[in-house]
Amino acid sequence: METERHMRVAAYALLLDEQDRILLCHLSEVTDAPGSWTLPGGGIEFGEHPRDAVVREVREETGYEIELDEVIGVDSIVFNGSERQVHSLRIVYTARVVGGAMRHELNGSTDRCEWFSLHALKELPLVRLVNLAIEMATA
Repeated sequence: METERHMRVAAYALLLDEQDRILLCHLSEVTDAPGSWTLPGGGIEFGEHPRDAVVREVREETGYEIELDEVIGVDSIVFNGSERQVHSLRIVYTARVVGGAMRHELNGSTDRCEWFSLHALKELPLVRLVNLAIEMATA
């Protein structure tokens, strides 16, 4: 039986604050990597511009309103999910918080968000995208 294939296009924000902390979201049990930390962001809806998608996703996952700066890179990865093979195309923007207040997403792909110092990242279970985005921003 052939494995189902799925294409996913998503947009993410690399958010750093004045203390060089990064905002990350904790993946919930409904994902293929529960317990890992990722950048805020997610899937682009049909007809939605990537810029609008990342602003919406960050608001949904963190409660923050953001302003986007620039695209720092695009990543393409193929991985085996729990029930299908996924090709994920991920657009990464730098951005900054301009309003809102931190809150946690309920019943979504993430279950909480936190600011972490960059040196604390080595102690966390991170998805590949986090380190890749930091590399993109410093290249």
